[in-house]
Amino acid sequence: MGMNVGTGGGGGDPEPMMDINTTPLIDVMLVLIIMLIITIPIQLHSVNIEMPVGTPPVQNVKPDEVRVDIDRTGQIFWNGAPVDRMTLDANMVETSKRNPQPNLLIRPEKTARYEPVAYVLANAQRRGLNKMALIGGEQFR
Repeated sequence: MGMNVGTGGGGGDPEPMMDINTTPLIDVMLVLIIMLIITIPIQLHSVNIEMPVGTPPVQNVKPDEVRVDIDRTGQIFWNGAPVDRMTLDANMVETSKRNPQPNLLIRPEKTARYEPVAYVLANAQRRGLNKMALIGGEQFR
């Protein structure tokens, strides 16, 4: 706490105090904050969602699969049958138009070169096949 002590001058008139008394202002602000906190409704952190009751029907339909195998010589097989690149292109265009689109399972041999695998992947992407998977990774362990 401080105290305003007048100057030691000989004049008998005290100097006017130029400071604002902030204590009532702080009291009013505290009361307003408490009223604001009390009047705000309690916020819940959960969202009420009505979930469906019962069990969904089991889908027994397995998605179609197209297997593309690549052997060590670079030969490409479409569902087990050897195909050249033009036939592969035609098969991919036909497959991409099917609805729903089948899964394209690409399985290269361990000793296969990267070039035919990259060709199959790039060609499938160009033809609009979205469901692709590289399978057979267990042979690389």
